[in-house]
Amino acid sequence: QVQLVESGGGLVQAGGSLRLSCAASGSIFRIGSMAWYRQAPGKQRESVANITRVGTKAYADSVKGRFIISRDNAKNTVYLEMNSLKAEDTAVYYCNVNVNWNSYWGQGTQVTVSS
Repeated sequence: QVQLVESGGGLVQAGGSLRLSCAASGSIFRIGSMAWYRQAPGKQRESVANITRVGTKAYADSVKGRFIISRDNAKNTVYLEMNSLKAEDTAVYYCNVNVNWNSYWGQGTQVTVSS
């Protein structure tokens, strides 16, 4: 059994910063790619950023230059540092981690940016 626990969401003013964390635990043999998605009210879930097992990163155009994804393989944790936040970044953020060649989702954490 594998669990993903997210933390770090909250309410922040526009221009502020937040750091999300997602830690995997349980019966872990191998962790592959790790990613962050978000879903705003009334919209489909969209990819925000991902990082491969060897550290290659990719970002959605809407967050390039503002968000940074990173991972700590020793802690089985992926992070999302979010800077220069905008009202349009408001959403529930979900981590997605490939564990033992299966895809797992976190429970989601709310990020609200006030303008």
